[in-house]
Amino acid sequence: MKPKPSMMPLIGLLFVFNVENVRDEKREEIIVSKNINIDSELSELFDLLLKPEFLRYSPSAQDKYIEAIKYYLEAGDSFDDLFEDMDTYFDQEIHDQRHFMRVLLSCLKRYQSENVSEL
Repeated sequence: MKPKPSMMPLIGLLFVFNVENVRDEKREEIIVSKNINIDSELSELFDLLLKPEFLRYSPSAQDKYIEAIKYYLEAGDSFDDLFEDMDTYFDQEIHDQRHFMRVLLSCLKRYQSENVSEL
């Protein structure tokens, strides 16, 4: 049985959306322009702001993020621990944290597969 992964790396991954991140008005405008409860807009937000950062990580680090999200989704976690201390630029509350994380997982897997096919 695999040990329970820490959620701390996921907080780091999502830090791009955090108000404590370096002030960047263009990034903030992009974030507030998207409705994070609409899959297409959430995916677009991830593509614009998260994809470049994620692809800088080593393949093993990318795998750790993907595996951590999969673990918590499979365990039925609510992701309250992840989101309760996050102060983001999102204009809306996240209606379904698990769905948000499923969209994130799908995007991360897509980035990884696109990156592999480009090599």
